[in-house]
Amino acid sequence: MAEPGRNPEGWQGPIPAVRPVAFPDIAGWMSDDLLSAFAAFRRSAEYAKTVKPYRTGSFGISAASFGESFEAALSSRGDIGPADSRAFFEHFFRPHRVLPETGGQGFVTGYYEPEAKASLVRTERFQVPVYGRPLDLVEIDPDDPPPGIEPGYAFARREGERLIPYFDRRAIDTGALEGRGLELFWLDDRVDAFFIHVQGAARLHMPDGGVRRITYAGKTGHPFTGIGRVLAGMDEIPPSEVTMQSIRAWLADNPSRVDDILWRNRSYIFFRETEPGDAALGPVAAAKVQLTPGRSVAVDRLLHTFATPFFILSPALDAGGRPFQRLMIAQDTGSAITGPARGDLFMGTGKDAGETAGVIRHPADFHMLVPRAMDGLPG
Repeated sequence: MAEPGRNPEGWQGPIPAVRPVAFPDIAGWMSDDLLSAFAAFRRSAEYAKTVKPYRTGSFGISAASFGESFEAALSSRGDIGPADSRAFFEHFFRPHRVLPETGGQGFVTGYYEPEAKASLVRTERFQVPVYGRPLDLVEIDPDDPPPGIEPGYAFARREGERLIPYFDRRAIDTGALEGRGLELFWLDDRVDAFFIHVQGAARLHMPDGGVRRITYAGKTGHPFTGIGRVLAGMDEIPPSEVTMQSIRAWLADNPSRVDDILWRNRSYIFFRETEPGDAALGPVAAAKVQLTPGRSVAVDRLLHTFATPFFILSPALDAGGRPFQRLMIAQDTGSAITGPARGDLFMGTGKDAGETAGVIRHPADFHMLVPRAMDGLPG
């Protein structure tokens, strides 16, 4: 685990400090109902114990150190109450405040699972494709890319014996992948499709009343560019007012400029269909479990280990009339989520969840719950 003043291996940002604290000293710990957080943790335990262990992040929270807590969570068989949930986390974990060397707080945003109408076939109404992962998409080492590809690219395109940058959003939107049979579904709105790419998953409502789900399967590798930042830089939306809602409103008011703005984000996402699963939960994400609304958080996968609990405090973030103070489980990641105290809060599925997620941009304190089985912790 990273000690104060020492960078985790592979991390190039500010040196984080990790300082032990006591559970009673964490504001909101005693008032949070941890039952849903325990259920989310148990889902990760089931995957890690029965399918595949999670990879240890460079921050040093060993995936193996979760062994005892995973076994105990699975042995509960769902018969655990709120008081037991708190006792569980206090027994198996020790809280540590995560602080960047630069001081201050961490930062949280929000995301959600969009819903959209879709068709299995192209029709006059449904014209926007949702593509599956192409066969010529190749994962590469972003730190040691092949000649001709800039560092930081994790994907490339195989062309004969060469690896070259993959088609970008503009090329794909204008037909670069047509005729390959990659279309999984067809949507009726390009802006909806774009935000599904940004969120990395969606729940699709079919003409026959059925519901299908898609989730991330790969990307072109081009850097992600937030179009909110683009619009702010063009003085179209004041920086302080950039939200998903304000971006959508601007695009609706400027239909002739939609292509130009969307193509500024060269990154393009490919999808795969997943089982619908539990309708009360979100999509299957990077940790290979369904996300829990209000309890799953996306973190920097380079640094953190999936299943790590984080108690996140954000006094300025309204959580039903009181400050956001909640235990979250690391179960997802994202290209824009970088740093030891940076999180993306999963808020659920549908329009209401999107309205909530779209305005979350708040400073926050991060308390990482470290398995007691870990040795050599600071303090």
